[in-house]
Order: sequence, then C-alpha cells, then structure tokens
Amino acid sequence: MTRAAFFILTALADRPRHGYGILREVEELSDGEVSLRVGTLYGVLDRSTAEGLIVLDREEAHDGRLRRYYRLTDEGARALAAEAERMATGASAAKERIAEGRRATGPADRPTPHGPGLAGGLA
Repeated sequence: MTRAAFFILTALADRPRHGYGILREVEELSDGEVSLRVGTLYGVLDRSTAEGLIVLDREEAHDGRLRRYYRLTDEGARALAAEAERMATGASAAKERIAEGRRATGPADRPTPHGPGLAGGLA
C-alpha cells in the first residue's frame, strides 16, 4: 500500500468524506508531510474502489457542483488495519535495533567529539 493510499484510507476510517475533505484530512493526519495533488487523490480513489476498499457513499450538490462522498468498506478497514500493523511492526523492529546498537557500542567505540588529542593521537 502506498503512503498516499494509507493516508486516504485513514482519512475515510471514521466517516465518509468528499475529495477536498480527504485532501484536508490527509494533510492534518500527516502533520503536513503529505500534501496530495488532485490527480493522485482520484487515482487512489479509483484504484481503491476497483479493489473494493472504498465505495461511493453518496453524491450531494454543493454550490452548483456535485460532491462525491467515499467511505471505507469492511475490506478496506481490514486492509488498513493490516497495513498499520505491518508499519508498527517495522517501526518496533527499527527501534529495537537502534537500542541494541547503542548498547553494543561502548564508550571506547564511539568517536570523540574533539578529534585527535594534544599529542596528535586519538583521545
């Protein structure tokens, strides 16, 4: 699952939203790190609909324009939960490795912040 798809499905996890609402929600969920283009959004919506992860919930006229609201399906919720679990497992493994690396590297193995000592050797 792409990062864009992950955030779009997450935006739809709590309620149906229309395109612009999804864009705003994705930006908020990602703390501004993911800013989707309209073409990317509708490409993911089309693929996700074809895969059965989302469905068209309803259409409403707003200011003379038609808004399509999408919602997550049960299959979409399962796929999103599986991806979230996969990401959490990966993040946990990375954190463990980082912690192990810090424990395994003793003070003598760490480079000194000052470089060579007074005699030109390593401090």
